[in-house]
This record gives sequence, structure tokens and C-alpha cells, in this order.
Amino acid sequence: MSENAARAVSQEMEGADDEPTREPEPKAEKSETHQQSADSTEPAEPQTGANAVVSALESAGVETLFGVQGGAIMPVYDALGNSDLRHVTMAHEQAAAHAADAYGIVAGTPGVCLATSGPGATNLVTGLADADMDSDPVVALTGQVPTNFVGNDAFQETDTTGVTAPVTKANYFAGETETVGDTVGEAFALAREGRPGPTLVDLPKDVTLAETDVRESTSETPEHYNPQTEPDADAVAEAARTLAAADRPLILAGGGVIKGDASPELRAFATEHDIPVATSMPAVGAFPEDHERSVGMVGMHGTGPANMAVTHCDTLLAVGCRFDDRLTGGVDSFAPEATVVHVDIDPAEISKNVYAEVPVVGDAGTALEEIGEEMESTPDADDWREQVADWRDEYPMTYHAPEDGPVKPQFVVEAFDAATPDDTIVTTGVGQHQMWAVQFWTFTEPRTWVSSHGLGTMGYGLPAAIGARMAAGDDQQVVCFEGDGSFLMTVQELSVAVRDNLDITVAVLNNRYIGMVRQWQDAFFDGNRVASEYDWCPDFGTLAEAFGANGFTVSHPEEVADTVEAALEYDGPSVVDFRIDPGENVYPMVASGGANGKFALSEEQL
Repeated sequence: MSENAARAVSQEMEGADDEPTREPEPKAEKSETHQQSADSTEPAEPQTGANAVVSALESAGVETLFGVQGGAIMPVYDALGNSDLRHVTMAHEQAAAHAADAYGIVAGTPGVCLATSGPGATNLVTGLADADMDSDPVVALTGQVPTNFVGNDAFQETDTTGVTAPVTKANYFAGETETVGDTVGEAFALAREGRPGPTLVDLPKDVTLAETDVRESTSETPEHYNPQTEPDADAVAEAARTLAAADRPLILAGGGVIKGDASPELRAFATEHDIPVATSMPAVGAFPEDHERSVGMVGMHGTGPANMAVTHCDTLLAVGCRFDDRLTGGVDSFAPEATVVHVDIDPAEISKNVYAEVPVVGDAGTALEEIGEEMESTPDADDWREQVADWRDEYPMTYHAPEDGPVKPQFVVEAFDAATPDDTIVTTGVGQHQMWAVQFWTFTEPRTWVSSHGLGTMGYGLPAAIGARMAAGDDQQVVCFEGDGSFLMTVQELSVAVRDNLDITVAVLNNRYIGMVRQWQDAFFDGNRVASEYDWCPDFGTLAEAFGANGFTVSHPEEVADTVEAALEYDGPSVVDFRIDPGENVYPMVASGGANGKFALSEEQL
């Protein structure tokens, strides 16, 4: 990413072996007053580099960390033992990264994960790549072999900064005990500021063991890092003129709206100027889906009205959106009639995939406010609003559910949605279950939809539910939707949920397939279901009981409502194995590279 220029690598260590000096103890015969005076001039007890790391986290406001202990990171864990920071011991480092990622999404502040050197660090890579693709704020701290062993293929040595450079916003080799606290503070600030993203600090063991007199650290971005938050006035004026003159305006909210805490500004702007709003999948919840101007999610499995609106609009205001291929389909056919106004804090995203006639670089909320203030009139678009409303009536989200048929996954999602408050947090893995969750749950608040978007990481849902639970309010519920294949990739994290008695509910939509792969094989590979179907699958309810969680198994539609209620009421982790219709597919669907306006509602239309 563009911020990788901020990467700091230093392999020189200065003064790590120096013996600390101390003032002599005052003599016993001196008065109490003199004793206090002598104590006031005595230098503070030296701390280690590991203490400096923990102090930097505390100064940055960190409360919770996720990690796995190990040899090279052990000094940091030793220092954590004297801290009030809460550490959640995960079963696998990848899950620690996903939990930190979800924590950051829900809390709006960077999540922190820890791992030891070698395999511990490399196990973080998938989670860091996931956070990087989705611009999620994460700070990773990895142990490293002592500096004099670096480059010698020592036990559990890996070039962690080299491995993670492509999937982090910035990373650091912390080679000096005196500056390690400031390095961690800078990594935290960079993860949070501007366009968020993951950062990593590699911590050699001798650096964290050595002593230092440095007591305080800063949490500031480098001087050269100055993202443009205030949009250019001329660009704002042009955007306002373009939108005011539109006949068929549409707002496309991207994940940057949520990352920038700009949901209130989006709602105010869309309501004041009466403009329909579509979202990308990462932006789900940025605009209430029960609002009369919401058309839902755009893209491969987006709603009919959203895909029709983006295809036929004449002006598209895209905010915090990177226009990935799952959103656009074929770029040449995406919003073909539209003048594109693109607002983003990262100038590298402007016209990267979709050309923007009106580029606006700046903070999403600030830009929306200023464009709204500059607009002299609301677009004269009554006919367009009526057309969008007609599309909503013409293409509702429906599914076929015969009374004597099998359990439908969409029905399960709707049952959980009906039984939970509006602020319930939903996490998912990746596959068909992810799409059913986003399609059939009505999201009305930001930071309640937590999923893997750009990287599409199976197994994300359960560790994300753990991270979300740690960040959520006491009264918030956390529901995780997983598929059977996705759930098996991180099922070991149930041990964490049970150990810490975390109140999460996992709904496994079990069709005994890698479902999305099977759907594509049927549609595009003549039904050749290679390595996508299971001859055998665990009973996930029984498996949950073996972990110590509450387990349920549902095979019939009439069992769904009561089981959902029982699972939600259980004070602790519960898992429901829903034996769903194995032949159910996800629609609407836009074929890869196809036109959004030509979405299919059945396999025959692909």
C-alpha cells in the first residue's frame, strides 16, 4: 500500500547490555525528612523493552489483546503479567489476527494480536492480509530471535518484516530498546489514522529483555504521514453542482463510510437531498436498510433494485469505495451512464478501477457535509425515485420454502434477526452462508456486520465473534453464521469461547458442501463436483458439547424458532447445527465479469 514507505527497519542495538546505575541508599541515621528527599532524587527503577511495549499499549488506550504465547514473545507476556490489559489466549495465531480484526471493526480502534517468532508470525499472515484488504485497523506484535542471531536461520526464525510487508500498512523491526515503545506507539497510530490498516512490530528477544531508563512513549504518526482530510474547495463545489443537476442520482456507500465514522453524515445527506443509497458489502449497516431510500447491497450477490439503480443512474456519488470486481462486475458495464463523483481519503483509490470525473480526496464525513452545504438545490428526480421504488417492488428478496420441505438457510437467518435487537452484531465465515446472512438480515446500524470481504477468508466467523464479543457492549448480542466447511477451519476456537465463557451463538448452515464452490461447479463446470461435497460431516451440536459449549441440532423447519430462542438465551457459547437444504443456492447472482443489471435469479439465467 502507499503507506509502506513508512516502514522502519533498524537492526542496530545500542546500550542493551549497559548496567543501570543507582544512587546509594540513604543512611539509616538520617532523618525521615532527609530520607524522603533522597528518595525523590533516586532514578526510577529501569524497565525492560518488554515493559516499554506494554506501557505503549496502555498509553494508546488498548484494553484487550489476542494472542498465543511462545519463546521469542515470552518477555512481552511476562510484562503483561503485571498489567491490567486483558489477554485472550487463542487456539491459533490466525484466529488471534481475525479476533483483533473484528475487535477493531466493532470498537473503531485498532485490535491487537501477539505471536511468537517463526510459525507464530507466519500464522498471522492470513489474518493480516484479510485486514489489509478490508482496511481494518490491527496492530500485530511478533517475537523475533535475538538480533545477533538474525539471518543465521536460528530456531523459529523467519524474516517477518519481509514476509508481511505486502500485507501491512507499515511494519517495523524494533532493533533498539530505547525506542521500542515509541515504535509500538507509532504502529498503533498508523493503524488508526487516515485509511486504516494493519501494522506490525517485530520484537527481537534481546531488545525486549534489555533494560532502559526510558519511561514514556508517544503514540503519533510519522511527520511525513499527512493524509488529506479536508477536501479541496473546488472539488467540493464541482461535486455539489454535478449532484444538484442530476436526473438519476445514486449514492454508493463503501466501507470507508464506516471506517471514517461517517454514517451520520451519510444519513443526513441522503435524507436532506432525497437520494437513493446503495452499499457495497463492507458498508452494510452504514445506511439503515429499512429506510425508504435504501436499495440494499450492490454487486455479485446484491439486490435487484441496487444493481438496477447503479446500472441506470446518471450521477454516482461513491464514498469510501474501492470498486473491487465483486462490486463492479465488468468495469466497462458498471454504471455506464453515470458521471462518477468519487470521495476517498486515499488518493490511490481515485480512478484506480472506475474513472472518476469528479475526484474528491478527503475524509468521508467532512466531504459529505461540505458537499451538502454547497448544494443549492435537491436534485429534481421524482421520476427516478419512483422508478427505484418500482424496482424494490419488482425484485424483493424471496425464497421458496414449501411447508413439508427441508430447512431453508434464509429462514434461519430471518429467525435470528426477528429474535434479536437491532444492534446485534453478526459475524460470518465465507461462502453461501455469508451471502444468505447479508441478504436476509436487515442491518440498521454501522459496525454490526463483521465479515471477510476482499480476501474472502473461510473460517473468519468464529474468531471474529470472539473479537466482536470482547468489543461489544454488555447488552449487545453476537451471532455468528458459519458454513460446515468454513466452520471446520477454525472450530478449535470454541475452546476459547468456552474457557472465557463468552456469550456468542454460532449458527452452522450445514449442507455438507463447500457450498459456493458446488454452486459454481453446477453453473459453470457442468456439475463436476470435485472436492466440494462431503461423504461424512461431524454432528456439530455434539462436537460443541464435547468442547463444553451448548449444542443443538435442527433438521426440520418447525424446530427452528424454539431452538433459536434457546440458543440465544443460553448464557455462554452455543452452537446450532442446522441441517439445511443441500440444493439451495444464492441468488441474485451476477456472473463473474458480467453486467450488474443482468443479474440472474436462477441457474438457468446464468
